[in-house]
Amino acid sequence: MDNKNIDSENNSFFSRGCCKTPKMFENSETVFRHGCSKLDDFDWLETMKPLNKFDEFDCIEVRFKNSRKCFFRKTPEMELVVGDIVAVEASPGHDVGFVTLTGEATRLQMKKKFIDPKSENIKKVYRRARMTDIEKWIAAVEIEDKTMFETRKIASKLNLEMKFNDIEYQGDKTKAIFYYTAEDRVDFRELIKLLAEEFKVRIEMKQIGVRQEASRIGGIGSCGRELCCSTWHTNFKSVTTNFARTQQLSLNPQKLAGQCGKLKCCLNYEYDNYAEALDKFPNTEIILKSKKGEGIYQKMDVFKELMWYSYISEPSCTLIIPLENVKKIIKMNSRSKFPDKLEDFEYVKETKIDFQDAVEQGDLTRFDK
Repeated sequence: MDNKNIDSENNSFFSRGCCKTPKMFENSETVFRHGCSKLDDFDWLETMKPLNKFDEFDCIEVRFKNSRKCFFRKTPEMELVVGDIVAVEASPGHDVGFVTLTGEATRLQMKKKFIDPKSENIKKVYRRARMTDIEKWIAAVEIEDKTMFETRKIASKLNLEMKFNDIEYQGDKTKAIFYYTAEDRVDFRELIKLLAEEFKVRIEMKQIGVRQEASRIGGIGSCGRELCCSTWHTNFKSVTTNFARTQQLSLNPQKLAGQCGKLKCCLNYEYDNYAEALDKFPNTEIILKSKKGEGIYQKMDVFKELMWYSYISEPSCTLIIPLENVKKIIKMNSRSKFPDKLEDFEYVKETKIDFQDAVEQGDLTRFDK
């Protein structure tokens, strides 16, 4: 089996941002490249370097598996760049990951996540990864899939209502994080004992939600693109059916639900624009009065600023009235003035004049007769 087949089968390295399975004798530049990671960072302050290297920000961002990123403190003597494989402090032992941010961009990222750069809780960068570190790291990553399958078998024998969807080994192969989802609270004390005996590592159980599960598994959304949560989206905000109502969407659970079974995160994207545009519209319960009859609201086009009304006596006949004219009618009604009919304020569609050739073109078969 050649290297290409090996790389295509081992997705554990791809989830860490590797373009291929790392080798102990290769340079990190051939392993880590921008675009290989699902949640890559762009350092827009890369060209702004401090005059003195001792003035450089002493914290860096290190990426591990999937979306797990942490900040670590380095010494001024360490010259690290994005893409370097480093050994960092862990509890216990050490972990191995890729440097994703350095310099001022790291300072801004820590400020965004409300992390104090001067805090003593920030762990340290030990060194640029050695051959032995990378060797242990590769050995640990290669057994992650096998460990997950065995864990599912053990949990099934114990009749535990929990689903394991990912496992992450620490770089020194002394600890493993087991990510799982469960609807109810699960007593997994017996499971931890069996896992520790089976895999000879320290076990850490971490429960995640269905949105985080979908981001780790990945997939294709109804839009035809890869899931946002598995490519760039990290901050999951609560989504309610009110977001769909505001955007004039039908409350169809099959269309509004994503792969995770929850409401789609993309309902948040345009909500603010709709909420701002709807402030211009009057209350839809207001009835438009005219001498011909009273008009009741049917629907609206938010961004075209059009509203559909129909007479109470003729509910099947709808009239498209621009928002500006609707406000005029409401203002007239407030002064006890009633227009003759609502059709006078109806939206008039502009007719486009098709291009006409100055030279009249005849039928191709005109000479056949």
